[in-house]
Amino acid sequence: MASGQLSRAEALVCSGYRHACHVMLYSDTKAQLFGRIPIRHIILMQMRFDGLLGFPGGLVNPSEETLEAGLSRELWEELGVALAVSVEDHVASCHAPASSPSSSRLITHFYVKKMEEEQIKEVERAAVSTATDHGQEVLGMVRVPVYAMKGGGGLPSFLSHSFIGNARSQLLDALLRFNLVTPKELHKALTHSVKIHTHTSGDLQAALTHAEGKGKRS
Repeated sequence: MASGQLSRAEALVCSGYRHACHVMLYSDTKAQLFGRIPIRHIILMQMRFDGLLGFPGGLVNPSEETLEAGLSRELWEELGVALAVSVEDHVASCHAPASSPSSSRLITHFYVKKMEEEQIKEVERAAVSTATDHGQEVLGMVRVPVYAMKGGGGLPSFLSHSFIGNARSQLLDALLRFNLVTPKELHKALTHSVKIHTHTSGDLQAALTHAEGKGKRS
């Protein structure tokens, strides 16, 4: 088992830890972008209140509810629909990256649930119209573009954004595990993404320099 990885059973007997459950909802689709680029799959993530990308879900209390019941409760609040998540949907449990105080002594549980395309669209509609967290903890649902375009558009650009905790690695693992992209496609997308990130860093540095110059003149 990879470093930090736990079985579901091992995770549940860890004492003194908080638990967070998240799920990747996806479906297949025959839709095409601009009538020529196969979209292939609809994969849902969300823009969080802190400006980071992540999967729907949140903190659960295994002493009061099962992981799956807690996750379903969180999904009702964030998506506005009742979704049953089962043990069979569980993919991985691991210690959260120690990147901030909020992730200290936290175990994350990741689930993947395949749905029909119309069900995915209903989730998107409900997330905007009935979810209690919309516009607050959740700023909006986003689809992951699994296609790549000339110049690095699509998946390469998406992967260059900022993700919460281990959400990016969860996405990459799921893309390969469920054969949503090939290893070659993912490697190419990540290579382009690194280049995009480098370019973006340069843009941000230029924007900072510009802002500092305006501040000195004011």
